Amino acid sequence: MIDLDYDEISKLYENRKNNYQLALGQKEEINNNIQRIDDSIEKLINENENLILVDSLLKQTADFSREQASKQIESIVSSCLNLVFNNNLEFKIELSQLRGKNSAEFFVVEKKEDQVYQYKIQDSRGGGVIDIISLALRLAFLLKYKPEIEGPLILDEPAKHVSEDYIFNVANFIKKISEEFDKQIILISHNEHISSIGDKCYRIIKKDLISEIETINF
Repeated sequence: MIDLDYDEISKLYENRKNNYQLALGQKEEINNNIQRIDDSIEKLINENENLILVDSLLKQTADFSREQASKQIESIVSSCLNLVFNNNLEFKIELSQLRGKNSAEFFVVEKKEDQVYQYKIQDSRGGGVIDIISLALRLAFLLKYKPEIEGPLILDEPAKHVSEDYIFNVANFIKKISEEFDKQIILISHNEHISSIGDKCYRIIKKDLISEIETINF
């Protein structure tokens, strides 16, 4: 049996009491840290959920914008095809995703009586359909691009493969584009019908490896 006097018991009691108070303080600090961590986790979870919602909204907005832009481009190109070829031709864009990347395929839809034919533009019939689609697409992107692109539109042989049956229509189409959209067009062509629509026309002739420029008055 160990004999302890009052002073020793009091000192031991104070020592244990201090250790207990210290342990309580450490426990409280740990609990506070746990609460802060729980609060941070909850905040991160909420932020993550918000980011997921924002990402979903942005994707839906982007999809809607692509669909609207596609419809506008389809309308412009289809109008160009019908203006040039006087036929029931339509331009169609099919949007898709491949390995997380957006892609688009272009088709020509042709209506004959009760029949509807759809084929890729590279398989389209002759007569310069591809030339007109290419020209119309360039114009559509140019006109829809924001901010507006300044400066003239340069066209190099825009109707190279268009048959003579439709060349006058192409010339009128280019002239209307220039007038309606107040756009200067610099056009290079070997076709006199297209060249004749210009306000100013020049012929370049090479003689002895020297290019000579002469003004043409139609």
